[in-house]
Amino acid sequence: MKKKKHANEILKDVPQRKGPPRLAFAAILLLYLLASVGVMRVAREQSMIILFGSRAPVSSFAGVFSALANICVIFLVLFFNKPGFVTMMAIMLVQFPMLIMTIVVRRNSAAFSGMFSNIFAVVSCIIIYVNNLRLERYQRRLRDQAATDRLTGLPNRFACAEYIDSLALASKKFALISIDLNNFKSVNDSMGREAGDKVLLELAKRWSSLAVGRRGKTLDFLARLGDDEYAVVVRGYDSPEKLAQAVEAYKFELESKITIDGCDYSMDACFGYAEFPADADNAASLLSCADAAMKEAKGRGAGSVILKFEPKHIKTEKALEMERKIREALERGDVHFHLQPQFDAKRKLRGFEALARMRDDDGSPISPADFIPIAEKAGLIDRVDKRVFSLAVAFLSKLIRERQSDAVLCVNISGRHLLKTNFIDGLRGVLSKNDFPADRLEIEISESVLMDSAEKALERIKQLRALGVRVSVDDFGSGGLSLNSLSKFPVNVIKIDKPFIDTVDSSDTAKKYAAAIISAGHILDLKIVAEGVEKPEQADALKEIGCDYIQGFVWGRPLSPDEASTLM
Repeated sequence: MKKKKHANEILKDVPQRKGPPRLAFAAILLLYLLASVGVMRVAREQSMIILFGSRAPVSSFAGVFSALANICVIFLVLFFNKPGFVTMMAIMLVQFPMLIMTIVVRRNSAAFSGMFSNIFAVVSCIIIYVNNLRLERYQRRLRDQAATDRLTGLPNRFACAEYIDSLALASKKFALISIDLNNFKSVNDSMGREAGDKVLLELAKRWSSLAVGRRGKTLDFLARLGDDEYAVVVRGYDSPEKLAQAVEAYKFELESKITIDGCDYSMDACFGYAEFPADADNAASLLSCADAAMKEAKGRGAGSVILKFEPKHIKTEKALEMERKIREALERGDVHFHLQPQFDAKRKLRGFEALARMRDDDGSPISPADFIPIAEKAGLIDRVDKRVFSLAVAFLSKLIRERQSDAVLCVNISGRHLLKTNFIDGLRGVLSKNDFPADRLEIEISESVLMDSAEKALERIKQLRALGVRVSVDDFGSGGLSLNSLSKFPVNVIKIDKPFIDTVDSSDTAKKYAAAIISAGHILDLKIVAEGVEKPEQADALKEIGCDYIQGFVWGRPLSPDEASTLM
């Protein structure tokens, strides 16, 4: 409960959508008063006016002003909830006795219409107010779910970004600390994910208590960004020394021994921090700066390392130049594809994986390791995916028909592209245009997508399977997804991550680990692909433990379309 309380205190700092301004409240109330005065003045008027060529009593306009007054009280409740409702009830409590007196004492039967009009307005306002309360509770629950990390109850990445944006817009001085736990994956691997979750919960409890307890010194906002990634926004410090002390406080709390179920854990992390506006003048740049400092700290070796951001930690010019090249290559059509073959254990061709390739301005090739990460960060990866997918499908469709082949085309799709609402329609259109058999297509999804966006990914996989498209999980073993969790997704294939393949021929442990994945995968009726196989000894070891398919330099490097055609 204490951890939850502290997490909720931190979550209160997340900015919420503001309602209409108070000036609008005053304007509506003033309009209501003017309309009410108009009702009284017009109702007593005995004169006539010419309206559309006919004589009409001025008193007939009392209903118009009365309707306008009722609309005003409805607007008060609709837009201002409780303050508007209380104001409306106060107004009506004053008006009803006056109307009753007019009817009873003055025997003015014309006031009956005003009475029933006001009753209608009161009923309408009560219905609106009750519905608003229900809607507010629902929206509050949705907001909490959208802004809260499910495991720890801390603000999540979305909430952190909202908070940073609000501080930046207000031009407030603050600092962002980016934290990445070292070797946390080993806790999950050795003790199980449940123990790892308990460690994260204990850490969240400690840091939440620290964030709340430091409010006499600094104002701290703690968020969990991912499995082992955290961020702390610090404001209210008056010197670099005070900021450094805040970072040290979180480091000290982390390094205190954690005991879970009788087991002791010693944790450390890398800390990178940057200041607004000294290091960056907008929220997005500040996030990049803090992250760059953290990654630089991580590259300096084991143990806890703290680094303040320096311009040398980030290579923005190089990244911007690469982004420009990607955009221009997409426009020129210089993003193309190569095909890396996959073989079964008997070295029979199973199919190809389409790999993105790009040429520079002068026509020279650019390494995928250089342009793919930039394309992902710049939001261009879906355009790269679409082009590679379209070109590869068009090419292989023709070959399949000509050679009467049953070859499979594997295409790796980024999480950003996969979860787009128009992804399925776009895929269906490409298959239809090229008359490509859906059962010959295999979409590769990274393990991280299944972990970070499980519900959306499951829905998308079901849609792909309904089309007849196969689905494989790429880089299995790199993100901590268990085979038990994987069984909930209707996939066909898993690809064992390359680091597990590198030592499969020289380490009994690695071989047993790969054999366990293969055996469990077969129990789940999944086919297994080993990627990154570079040596004959690795291929022999994988065949020995029952691996279904081999992909790697040992039997086939990425091929140009002409070379792939020759191979088929």
